[in-house]
Amino acid sequence: MKPVISSIEIENRVVVVKYQRLMVGAKVVLVEKASGRQLSETVTRVASPVPVGALRIRLPDAIKPGTYFLRAFNGHGEDAARSTDFEIG
Repeated sequence: MKPVISSIEIENRVVVVKYQRLMVGAKVVLVEKASGRQLSETVTRVASPVPVGALRIRLPDAIKPGTYFLRAFNGHGEDAARSTDFEIG
């Protein structure tokens, strides 16, 4: 089954990401929708051996308001999952 980013919540510049079927070593990165640019300062790795869980990504002050999405890559660097678009205000 394909990995899924199942939900996203944002509060006080912290993004809480719930995922399913992402394996240990996978990385999740914030992507600016307009440019397609991956924001390397937001890369977070899955450390849990359990394939269901949540990650917290603290947004640096440099992240400007706009439309973003999250992209997940497996341990081999291959595209694994993408979230729905969301707004950062």
